[in-house]
Amino acid sequence: MIAAALWLGMSVEGRAQDVLSGLARFDPETSQVVDTHGGVQVDLELSQGVPYRAYTLDDPKRLVLDFREVDFSTLSATRLLQGDKVLAVRAGKIRPGWSRMVFDLHAPLTLQSVNMAIDRETGRAALSLWLQDASAEAFAADAGVPDIAGWAPPKPGQGQGRVKADPHGPLRVVLDPGHGGIDPGAEVESAVEKHLMLSFARELKEVLLRGGDVEVILTREEDHFVSLERRVAIAHEQGADIFISLHADALRDGGARGATVYTLDPEASDAASRALAERHERDDLLAGVDLSHSDDVVADVLMDLARLESSPRSDLLARAIVLALREEKLPVNNHALRAAGFSVLKSPDIPSVLLELGFLSSENDRGNLTDPDWRNHMAVAVADAIRAWAIADEASAELVRQ
Repeated sequence: MIAAALWLGMSVEGRAQDVLSGLARFDPETSQVVDTHGGVQVDLELSQGVPYRAYTLDDPKRLVLDFREVDFSTLSATRLLQGDKVLAVRAGKIRPGWSRMVFDLHAPLTLQSVNMAIDRETGRAALSLWLQDASAEAFAADAGVPDIAGWAPPKPGQGQGRVKADPHGPLRVVLDPGHGGIDPGAEVESAVEKHLMLSFARELKEVLLRGGDVEVILTREEDHFVSLERRVAIAHEQGADIFISLHADALRDGGARGATVYTLDPEASDAASRALAERHERDDLLAGVDLSHSDDVVADVLMDLARLESSPRSDLLARAIVLALREEKLPVNNHALRAAGFSVLKSPDIPSVLLELGFLSSENDRGNLTDPDWRNHMAVAVADAIRAWAIADEASAELVRQ
């Protein structure tokens, strides 16, 4: 496998010194992905050179390009892709200062050459990649994230937050705005899930902070991608007392509407819940994240033991949210309490729920979610539920201690 990384200095002569500033921009006019005899040629042009790496991942097959941040707002898959061997392309932030471009491959293609050429006069960069047709076995053997220093995200435990919650301190709430960056989530008309959930998370944070004696942490503060595993890691690093993941999905079939609250059940409570969980997991996978590492048997046993305590507390939080929404006459799904195998709910020692605020596929829900006044009403209700849960949780803890 060829995994390429190019770390650029700022010694380019001439006018390039005046150009190499600000965010590198993708040029759609001079970029293309073309099928050729025996493979695919990828030619991308940027306004300036940036550090990058290229690699392939399997199941599903895809080419991944990571960059020091690039503005991909002008990307058009229709214009860029000129052939059948690359099915789709998407790009966006994966974390602050970093961008990712992902190509879904129709068939196995292995990286044969990667090169970035910098124009010494203008500073513009031309990134060229050649991928060759290959067998599935050869592709699988080459696929994987390269181990190159400086590219890995922070590991759990490297954050500045406390390792565990302070039993005498304020309630610590981690809010998780779903999706972000390269992964937009559901999109219906002009409504985009990742933007709406970030807006709601910020609004809910403000409502909670105004009530006092609460600390609130967001898993993302802007429009960048955060993997499912990283979201859970943030909750641990910050010593979260509770974790709430925020979503607003869209369903192709049916007229589902109203809020739904999920707790963890790897088996899922119904077919719709299983399908929704699979979609959320696939969004993470398609963004180029390697999810090959799974829990071993010992870890599973330890987590099951921890969940003996956290699962009832998660159920209580879910019920408190649904009750608060109904008391405020906010739209609630007919089957408001559900369970599914969402990865973001798998923290064994932190009460965790996933709140679907509504469905973007519902015209009524979509109108509500795009209305700031309605979102504020929802935020107040959820904040009330969190505080009610905290009181009940503390009371039950006192009974256990006695």
